[in-house]
Amino acid sequence: MNTEHDWITTTVTADLLRGALDTERTEHGLLPHRLPARARAQNTDGQLAMAESHPSGVRLVFRTRATTVELGALPTRRSYVGVPERPAGVYDLLADGRLVAQGSVDGGNVVTVDMAAGTEEFRSGPPGTVRFDGLPEGDKDVEIWLPHNETTELIALRTDAPVEPAGDPGRKVWLHHGSSISHGSDAASPTGIWPAAAAALGDVELINLGLAGSALLDPFTARALRDTAADYISVKIGINLVNLDLMRLRAFGPAVHGFLDTVREGHPTTPLLVVSPILCPIHEDTPGPCAPDFTGLREGRLRFAAMGDPAERAAGKLTLNVIRDELSRIVRERAADDPHLHYLDGRELYGEADFEELPLPDGLHPDAATHRRMGERFAKLAFGVDGPFAREL
Repeated sequence: MNTEHDWITTTVTADLLRGALDTERTEHGLLPHRLPARARAQNTDGQLAMAESHPSGVRLVFRTRATTVELGALPTRRSYVGVPERPAGVYDLLADGRLVAQGSVDGGNVVTVDMAAGTEEFRSGPPGTVRFDGLPEGDKDVEIWLPHNETTELIALRTDAPVEPAGDPGRKVWLHHGSSISHGSDAASPTGIWPAAAAALGDVELINLGLAGSALLDPFTARALRDTAADYISVKIGINLVNLDLMRLRAFGPAVHGFLDTVREGHPTTPLLVVSPILCPIHEDTPGPCAPDFTGLREGRLRFAAMGDPAERAAGKLTLNVIRDELSRIVRERAADDPHLHYLDGRELYGEADFEELPLPDGLHPDAATHRRMGERFAKLAFGVDGPFAREL
């Protein structure tokens, strides 16, 4: 049993983090950001501000002999009126690449959202601590993957042995951008989100710019991708444009071209994979907007429904099938001059047969089992021998 004087306290600094594009020093500690300050300064959308502050794919990485590790943190969580409260976010601890412990932080701030009224209420709370005991003996690389679904201010590490930044693992870097599905939606833990599962199978370092509700072809996001060093890049485009009813077909094509042009300014020959939406029956042929179906809240269930009219496709409204056709065309035509540009139909990750077996619980987001399946399939299709991210021998 450790006594107080056995502990070594280490302030969390940026050199202990991977997967974040920026950090901010707050009154409590260090806040990881997944978009750089320049992008955040150009954003006025609260949804995106929340999403980029969720450290999906961000992890603390260090080398130590410690067998007990504590991490102090201040979470900010969201709850929804009428919906069962979400459990506290999960921290996954990996030792030399193997998941050996999980935990959560109690306390923290809570933002209560009333979707019917369109209001939010903020309630402050105290920081907390997650503790991991019984870690393997000896020197090891430790990764603490932060919760993918709550804002996390990191305060300090407390260990029973010194820590130091881990060495360069020598792995290729995969930079991915997508929607809430890439962010993690209803995955069980941060290493269970499909990009993290794919990265582990592909033996690559993940930088995850999956931004819930915010894969909207924003120019500042394209510039963030442009300016981030990476060996492989993928962009998953479509579902948010439909469920927000953000643009029409006339604007969509040029916006995709502009987004890809910007990425190519910084990565002219990097393998770049454009991924279209996975199957989502409510929006396959029905435009947005998408809205919560409040009738299920009485039973504590939240589902989403498409509010558009299929006939509106004639006026240029977007559906998932329209987007897939347009993305396929754009990539095919650009690939004539860009041999490193590739296309993947998202239904190869999750399609009709998968929906029959593993339906989307709320009509939009995959569950934990589906995240695992998508990660396995992406790893095979992208990092496999014939994939666009296959390693040169």
